[in-house]
Amino acid sequence: MAIIWRHSALAHRHTEIGAELEDWNGMGTAWFYDHSEERGQADYERVRTKAGLMDVSGLKKVHLTGPDAAYVIDRTTTRNVEKLMPGRAVYAAMLNDRGMFIDDCVIYRLSVNTWLVVHGTGTGMESMAAAAAGKNVAMTFDDDLHDISLQGPVAVDFLEKHVPGIRDLAYFGIMQTKLFGCPVMISRTGYTGERGYEIFCQKKHVVELWDQILEDGKDMGIGPVQFSTLDRLRTESYLLFFPGDNSETYPHENGDPAGDTLWELGLEFVVSPGKTGFVGAENHYALEGRERFKIYGVKLEGEVPADEGADLLRDGKKVGTVTYGMVSHLNKHNVGIARMPVDAAKPGTKLTVRNGDGTEIPAEAAEMPFYDKDKKIRTAKG
Repeated sequence: MAIIWRHSALAHRHTEIGAELEDWNGMGTAWFYDHSEERGQADYERVRTKAGLMDVSGLKKVHLTGPDAAYVIDRTTTRNVEKLMPGRAVYAAMLNDRGMFIDDCVIYRLSVNTWLVVHGTGTGMESMAAAAAGKNVAMTFDDDLHDISLQGPVAVDFLEKHVPGIRDLAYFGIMQTKLFGCPVMISRTGYTGERGYEIFCQKKHVVELWDQILEDGKDMGIGPVQFSTLDRLRTESYLLFFPGDNSETYPHENGDPAGDTLWELGLEFVVSPGKTGFVGAENHYALEGRERFKIYGVKLEGEVPADEGADLLRDGKKVGTVTYGMVSHLNKHNVGIARMPVDAAKPGTKLTVRNGDGTEIPAEAAEMPFYDKDKKIRTAKG
């Protein structure tokens, strides 16, 4: 049994709905309120058509404050943070010395020398701690700060009733404000491919905010959604999950140690143009054109989804793995994220998905994202 060492103040709300909390990132997390396919589809469709509220407090929140805070973040992430102004956020990757992906994060610049880095299950915090040694910076891990995510097309309509100016908040913008009388930071970010918002608040306020949002938003179709809903949403929207899509879960068949490059993951865009000096930079640039595989999309025939970890075949031979698959009745497609050979990662390449029970499903390679290809929904203005 995993040792759960972090605690969400919403844990009792999740168990009241029916969740059996499972470890994610050291925190008991509501992966499922109900394991049925009906609940999974309903929660997915709620986010795509109305709005869903989920507890994402299992993300790690790290404050960096002081004159050298920018240096630490610049050294450990792929973005040029000096260009990030207060009130803005940016998505970034973190690499090890080998130039391999170890974590991703969102960097929030709160004021001149005050920053918040929110990251997932990788070793980003350890990397920042190493860079901070001997520097004029205070670094604090903060689990009092909770994070609830309101995602979906009616999220902005709901928040507009309570937060003046929310419609003017740009994609990856930050607002320090109040909601139902509680101090909050709202960021226009999320992990769903929808127009959505993350609401950061103190532990002592999170239950009140959760309850008030669900009560006041009920008539708009807002409801709680289980954490596993993110897998369906991210698959359509080409949002990767570490280590679920990585060689830490699906080892390289040639025996290479775990580790994937940004070129292989299709995340090279998160490196600020011309940036050098970050951990792994030289190896990152040297590895361009040396991809051992590519993360790419697959479209399957029929309505049987790919299993998590399903074999990907080409001409009857296993050549890769589907890391996650999903069927959307709403968007009328059966799709997945896959690790496949570089020469197969082209639209229309004929493939077969073989599930764990031996079922073989005709498929073809397809570009991602499958939903909101031009990202107009998540970045919409007004």
